[in-house]
Amino acid sequence: MQMRTELGVLALVSALTLGLTGCGGESTPTEIVASGELPFSTLTVSPVSAQRERIWDGVIEAVNQATLSAQTGGRVREVLVDVNDYVKAGDVILRFTDVEQQSAIRQAQAALAAAKAALDEAESDFKRISEIFGRQLVSKAQLDQATARRDAAKAQHESAQAAVRAANEQVDYTVVRAPYSGIVTQRHVEVGEAVNPGQPLISGLSLDKLRVNVQIPQSDMASIREHAKASLLLADGKRIDAEQVIVFPYADPTTHTFSVRLELPQAETGLQPGMTAKAAFVIGASERLLVPESALVRRSEVTAVYVVSEGKVSLRQIRLGHRFGNEIEVLAGLSAGDAVATDPVAAGVYLSRMHARELAQ
Repeated sequence: MQMRTELGVLALVSALTLGLTGCGGESTPTEIVASGELPFSTLTVSPVSAQRERIWDGVIEAVNQATLSAQTGGRVREVLVDVNDYVKAGDVILRFTDVEQQSAIRQAQAALAAAKAALDEAESDFKRISEIFGRQLVSKAQLDQATARRDAAKAQHESAQAAVRAANEQVDYTVVRAPYSGIVTQRHVEVGEAVNPGQPLISGLSLDKLRVNVQIPQSDMASIREHAKASLLLADGKRIDAEQVIVFPYADPTTHTFSVRLELPQAETGLQPGMTAKAAFVIGASERLLVPESALVRRSEVTAVYVVSEGKVSLRQIRLGHRFGNEIEVLAGLSAGDAVATDPVAAGVYLSRMHARELAQ
């Protein structure tokens, strides 16, 4: 109960002090009790070497995106998916009629049976002629003819076997399956349409693997190539480091920009192909002031930290830059050597008590 009361006081004091910072940027400081120590720890802000980045907009695209085309002819019997449907790898998405394909299988099987019979006969003749030739009752020419007939029958049999396999494949092609899990983006045929080999059927893409395409001015390409490191900045402030930075070796002759591709790891980002996103490219290093994200006090659109300076505690408004892991860059409001409270809740409770004590005196 006491903790809830203290937090309520903290919220009230924070709102009041942030209101005071609207013009001056810092709340009225409160003296620290001389005989006691601060009930919270502090961190002295000092410049650290961090990456210097430049940001451009990029376009998200799927690594796996394709249009499935017909591999056999026929009439569309069934379309099992529609635009925006999610399909798993191996799911049946479309079927053709297979009357012609089944007929081709029967013909191929009949041809295979005939070829097998011819091969058996040629093998039997070859064995008989070979035995007679061993007794020197037939000429070498007759043996050669029997050998040739046997070899031709073997070749015909192998050709018939291949024809049966090809006919079976044509039947398999009448059932179209998803090559990978993803989203259907377009249907190119409807039920009842006649299709020919090579005709587009279904287009789709996978959301499992994404990448970013960015257009970079030629003036920055030397730094981009040198460091070859970039990150994707998400809307919630988090960043995803690119697995690979690919620089295309030619520029657009109209815009004089280079295409750079960022290969992203598989992760839940909420991004969709076609969206724009911020891509931060490393172009060097610079000195930055970083504070832990846990030390920040956020009220509406205002961000502040509790600063301890010359025996006084105050709530100071700051302006933030980029996030680096669990730390955030401070662009304005702090200077090197400032002591920042690492526990803003404890600092706020302490500050509220000091204000209450001042009001009681």
